[in-house]
Amino acid sequence: MDLSKKILVVEDDPAIRNLICRFLGNKQNYQIQAAEDGKSAMALFKQFDPDLVILDINLPDVNGSQLCRDMQDSTNVCVLMLTSQTDQTVRLRTLSQGADDYMTKPFDLEELAVRVEVILRRIRDRKSIEQKSLTFGNLVIDPIRYEAKLNGEIVDLTALEFKLLYFLASHPGRVWTRAELIQEVWEHEFIGDPRVVDVHIGQIRKKIETDTSQPTLIHTVRGVGYKFEAITGQQGESA
Repeated sequence: MDLSKKILVVEDDPAIRNLICRFLGNKQNYQIQAAEDGKSAMALFKQFDPDLVILDINLPDVNGSQLCRDMQDSTNVCVLMLTSQTDQTVRLRTLSQGADDYMTKPFDLEELAVRVEVILRRIRDRKSIEQKSLTFGNLVIDPIRYEAKLNGEIVDLTALEFKLLYFLASHPGRVWTRAELIQEVWEHEFIGDPRVVDVHIGQIRKKIETDTSQPTLIHTVRGVGYKFEAITGQQGESA
């Protein structure tokens, strides 16, 4: 494993926290730091600057989903959420709120290691994205700043939502299946429910579409998948 990769473990249960830290630190050779609550996690997050956060959704002082958003507001950090919830709706909502993946307790440490490796393999490096700003009418998508603006106002996208939007917008008119989007955006090693694509598309539409019931940018192609439709006469790009 790459010793340069840093992982922050945020878990209030000391037995689970120590088990994860020992396994990923000693056996997988990642750099590991750990916190037991949201306050100490945020302070450590700023100092440690991790590549990945393994985050329990139920912390004593803060909701894990909110902490996930707070962390991703300042960096493009990847987040793997730990949850005791087995309800599918709850787990999909967890993904829609910014997490890259989730695991349900109790979990297998070997599977955790695989998921960590998969996430880190597709780590969000801004420099890896083709450095072209895309413009569609009043929507500007800037991969250098990792931000989108609509009518001059910054759109509040998670890093994964931005990556999905930028990918679709980079291929206007092209129809993509869920499997293809997972391979291109999440990468083919993604372990999870393919409906996560629908969840993220829905979140993006809420933020960039005037009417989500009649989207003008991201279209559903029934029975196939999704496509980004360029606004006629208003498409452009700049380096």
